Amino acid sequence: ILKTLNSWFWWENIWMPVNVTWAHFVDRDGLVFPKPHQLYATIPYAFVLLIIRFFSERYVAIPLAKALGIKNVRRVKPQPNPVLESYFRECSKHPSQSEIQGLAKKCNCTAHLVEKWFRRRRNLEIPTVLRKFQEAFWRFSFYLTSSIAGFIFLYDKPWFYDIWQTWVGYPFQTLLPSQYWYYMAEISFYWSLLFTLGIDNKRKASGLYLLGSTFFSSSQDFLAHVVHHLAAIGLMSGSWCGNYVRLGTLVMFVHDTADFWLEAAKMFNYAHWEKTCNTLFIIFSIAFFITRIILFPFWILRATLYQPTYYSTTPVIAYFLFNGQLLILQGLHLYWGYLIFKILRRFIFLK
Repeated sequence: ILKTLNSWFWWENIWMPVNVTWAHFVDRDGLVFPKPHQLYATIPYAFVLLIIRFFSERYVAIPLAKALGIKNVRRVKPQPNPVLESYFRECSKHPSQSEIQGLAKKCNCTAHLVEKWFRRRRNLEIPTVLRKFQEAFWRFSFYLTSSIAGFIFLYDKPWFYDIWQTWVGYPFQTLLPSQYWYYMAEISFYWSLLFTLGIDNKRKASGLYLLGSTFFSSSQDFLAHVVHHLAAIGLMSGSWCGNYVRLGTLVMFVHDTADFWLEAAKMFNYAHWEKTCNTLFIIFSIAFFITRIILFPFWILRATLYQPTYYSTTPVIAYFLFNGQLLILQGLHLYWGYLIFKILRRFIFLK
């Protein structure tokens, strides 16, 4: 069954133009092509990023937070109580008064002590401002680094200025070392976020927040993160296998260039630098509208939907799969842009 599914998945008609097979993608005559097995390296690279994250949060983010006036608040842990802990995890974090009375009898203590235990236990679930700052600092550091690296990798490439060049010579476009490391870093970053979902901060259920390229409702925080990270990894991995690397690097660059402004705004928000935070949020909003509402549909989507018809009269299945995902992403961009516009309107007119 696995062999059959594998042969179906790698069927040339899904990925390649007519009369092109996987055998054509053997390195030759100075041409180097992306290979699916290279994606396995993103797993160990993700652990390297986790090590870098640990040291950057500990030795850079914490001193920076202290310099900005953020203090590390230590919360009092409740006394170990297996009965209350079990009820907290399996039943309710906010027991009713009658439930508190029943738990008090079961634990042979007062209702006041039970209420106090649950209050302290709930407080442990709330991330400290310092912890939030550390995570925002890590995401800011990665998005800023990837944006700078992306610009360095792309600024001298002809397809950065002429989008038609993304299809010239396709699918026999050689893989550049810069493209390899750009892809490895981006995919590894999302793997690392996936690995740390269990220990990263849970966001408040009262709002929406932006991470990478997607807003999530935190009432379904964990599942939403899993779906988003896997979708991002799948889209990047698929573009790697189909050798849509030129377009893939442009998509990644367009998405990363707005995100570090938002993470910077969060950092200053945690430090209560209100004017700086507001200024950074306005810059983020401008960057978001330029990259996601203008450049992405009129530059990227134009290249993925319209231009391939000039190079092939029979679009492959991957054409519809990737463009379907990119169109859904653009629909989300419009929705997020509407939310950001509402925030800006309230910010400007209602203070």
